[in-house]
Amino acid sequence: MTTIRYFAGAAQAAGTETTEVRPRAGQDLGSLAADLGARNADLAKVLAVASFVVDGTVTSDRALVIDDAAAIDVLPPFAGG
Repeated sequence: MTTIRYFAGAAQAAGTETTEVRPRAGQDLGSLAADLGARNADLAKVLAVASFVVDGTVTSDRALVIDDAAAIDVLPPFAGG
């Protein structure tokens, strides 16, 4: 199982701060994001522009295979200054 942790606006869109998923064998980050967003249009919008941290490593590589990841953090774009 992989723990998905949502932060800030991602948590608001998801309606939760965490969820557990079981990625398919060979599944990549992009297809996991698509699966998560398929059930929630607001979350899909956030996931399209989010940054990800997979097991402590920041990545923008949506082709990254995540089938054995323990944790994925979803970080929406932050505003501020």
